[in-house]
Amino acid sequence: MFVYADNAATTRIDPDVLQAMMPALQDLYGNPSTIYSKGREAHEALDRAREQVAKAINCRPNEVYFTSCGTESDNWAIRGIARHYASKKGKHIITTNIEHHAVLETLKAMEKEGYEVTFLPVNEEGFVTAEQVEQAIRPDTVLITVMTANNEIGSIQPIEEIVKVAKAHNVFVHTDAVQAVGHIPVDVQASGVDLLSLSGHKFHAPKGVGALYVRRGVIPDNLMNGGGQERNRRPGTENLAGILGLGAAIEKATANLERDMNYVSSLRDKLIEGIVKEIPCCKINTPSHDRLPGTVNVSIKYIEGESMLLMLDMNGICATSGSACASGDLDPSHVLLAIGLPHEVAHGSVRFSLCTKNTEEEVDYILSVLPKIAQRLRDMSPLWEEAKKNETF
Repeated sequence: MFVYADNAATTRIDPDVLQAMMPALQDLYGNPSTIYSKGREAHEALDRAREQVAKAINCRPNEVYFTSCGTESDNWAIRGIARHYASKKGKHIITTNIEHHAVLETLKAMEKEGYEVTFLPVNEEGFVTAEQVEQAIRPDTVLITVMTANNEIGSIQPIEEIVKVAKAHNVFVHTDAVQAVGHIPVDVQASGVDLLSLSGHKFHAPKGVGALYVRRGVIPDNLMNGGGQERNRRPGTENLAGILGLGAAIEKATANLERDMNYVSSLRDKLIEGIVKEIPCCKINTPSHDRLPGTVNVSIKYIEGESMLLMLDMNGICATSGSACASGDLDPSHVLLAIGLPHEVAHGSVRFSLCTKNTEEEVDYILSVLPKIAQRLRDMSPLWEEAKKNETF
């Protein structure tokens, strides 16, 4: 049996999405920036996709800018706001210590350019509070960037509360919503964020296409220089096929969101319950509340996460030990360390991320395989025999 349980890393393209992309790969080959008929046809298709994205996150179509990915959107939002408003506000930025590398590495690079960054700690379940944010705000704070939902443990941050605090101090707010859009309700009018990043391949669109929401009146500097595409804000000929896929995917992902959330949550809960029941000495790192429907992060003590992944793969199960963007890194997850796990426990973690295309039978299969893998690896661990004398089962 084959089980793909790494949907937080990327998702397979939905057949309906692929079908929506085909016109751009065949007949709609005109450049959307040209004025002849083939170009106008392509531009009209581009506009329809922009409307689909806008409807999904509740904004105006002219507040949506297409990019190549979530990383580009994050970089544009953070660097663009910081550069444009630094002279008016200052060079201080607030974030959390569990952000995606697209945010953390951008901010670390900006520190070398003279910006000051406050990295707020999270609690043991991966949450930051609006009170923490408010205490960190200074007169020279120009931007707060906090992810909507964490890619490794699934914690959903109190973005609306953070925005209220930020607005009281006239500070811009950006949120990396790459893991949230298409999986939980995302409404930029309700939250009040100024900028929001999303990426298509997290909800069954192709890789290589994303978007940045920029609230009307907010003016981030351009990240790149070039032509006048995307209303002179993001140069480069548009990836029309990918954009059509993004539009179709976000429309489908949000059409029956509550039903899909309930279904995926039931799979998540079944998996968590089975792991806790069948495997002693494990810790569920996914919080018990305010969490993504499909994320299950578990640390199984006294074994290595990489060994688990290899053995899961041998049994036809795809999972990961942390962020897909850092899978080659031998250091333990920065997120798990941030929530207080010791290095040795963090090293023994595995993340399953489920979606609507997963089934109960697949969860049952994971639960039939994972405990055996854990036991086999523990039998080879010199620490396990000693641990059994001290652990409570």
